Amino acid sequence: MPKEHNTKLTIQVLERSFALLDLLASRQEPVSLKDISATTGLHPSTAHRILNDLTIGRYVDRPQAGSYRLGMRLLELGNLVKARLDVREAALGPMRELHRLTSQPVNLSMRQGDEIIYVERSFSERSGMQVVRTVGGRAPLHLTSVGKLFLANDDPSRVRAYATRTGLTGHTRNSLTDLTRLERELAQVRQTGTARDNEELELGVRCMASGIYDDQGVLVAGLSVSAPADRLEESWQDRVRQTAGQISKALGYRG
Repeated sequence: MPKEHNTKLTIQVLERSFALLDLLASRQEPVSLKDISATTGLHPSTAHRILNDLTIGRYVDRPQAGSYRLGMRLLELGNLVKARLDVREAALGPMRELHRLTSQPVNLSMRQGDEIIYVERSFSERSGMQVVRTVGGRAPLHLTSVGKLFLANDDPSRVRAYATRTGLTGHTRNSLTDLTRLERELAQVRQTGTARDNEELELGVRCMASGIYDDQGVLVAGLSVSAPADRLEESWQDRVRQTAGQISKALGYRG
């Protein structure tokens, strides 16, 4: 059983400082000392003393006497944290757990131009997949589940430009090589938040994917499960979506 000090602050001034910062973070406009005291329950003199120290450290700004807002130091620290965030690092643990649940390869892919590139994979020999995409491998956007996520995120004119550039070349009899059919499927992707590859890249292999977003709400990667066509289970769709959401949250996404 975890010890209490792992989950509860033991230094009262820190607990109070965090409460003040959380309050300021919840307001767009500067907050008066009177409002701060009433909301947090801290005596005005106590709140003023802590806020003064936070102001010295630039964690809090005082735009005018008696009012406070978050300071630029928090932005500087936030940018440092963001710079250290790595999609692959954030994804590895959740990917392994998803693979454990499905016993099928789990892929992390990102967009590069008109293709997706596989940047990480969790798999085991018992999955029975004879055809798998290696890390560093590439594939056209319109033939992959993750690629469709990125196309669905584009506006219609960019999708049409992609179709013109690539000719929507197919790899199998199931490939979407017609723009109207592709646009119809992309509309469904936008509606459900998940995308599919129904043996469109390789016969015998089906995939389902969900998007990974950063703290600005930008689609930065896609998480997919690949399986033999007769083994892909519909119940995995929610798991894929939840796992992608977990990774997005680790990257700062709050959508």
